[in-house]
Amino acid sequence: MISSLNGILEASGKDWAVINVSGVGFRCHMPATSSALIGGLGQRVRVFTHLHVREDALSLFGFATTEELSLFETLIDVSGIGPKLGLAMLSVMNAEALASAIISGNAELLSTIPGIGKKTSSRIILELKDKIAKNWEAGVLSQVTEANSDILATLTALGYSSSEAAKAISSLGDNGDLPLEEQIKLALNYFNNK
Repeated sequence: MISSLNGILEASGKDWAVINVSGVGFRCHMPATSSALIGGLGQRVRVFTHLHVREDALSLFGFATTEELSLFETLIDVSGIGPKLGLAMLSVMNAEALASAIISGNAELLSTIPGIGKKTSSRIILELKDKIAKNWEAGVLSQVTEANSDILATLTALGYSSSEAAKAISSLGDNGDLPLEEQIKLALNYFNNK
């Protein structure tokens, strides 16, 4: 099993990278979010990998963080979610945004990912909500209700961590009657006033 690669980034594309480890180039399929984080061409990089073995192919999937790898491996355990769809999910949303959407039960947000319909998103939530909540700051995220899960997903998609987003949401107080856009503006003001 190849669990990580540490070498020179030789080439990269939107969803792949070639990493030269002691003269051997390993091609990894990667989510777009990871490709941007690992480094530039010619730099020493480290990626955490999952080797997917099929009857007719060996495919290596690479990730910038162990959390992203763990989420990917959890996703592909769901019936009907293969490695390519798991990779596509992590390309559309970063790992924290995807985990937040699953934990908060936001099937609507998940179904915006190409290849994920309402039935599949509901199945993902049903099968993974509790499992992912154990690993992704469940204590902080438990404060987030379904009513403000859209705010959480938006803030994590903008690059804030789940814990930062949860703190911003808790600072909103009793503004639940405001439109979603206004609540997001208030949450963003929380970061500006820090």
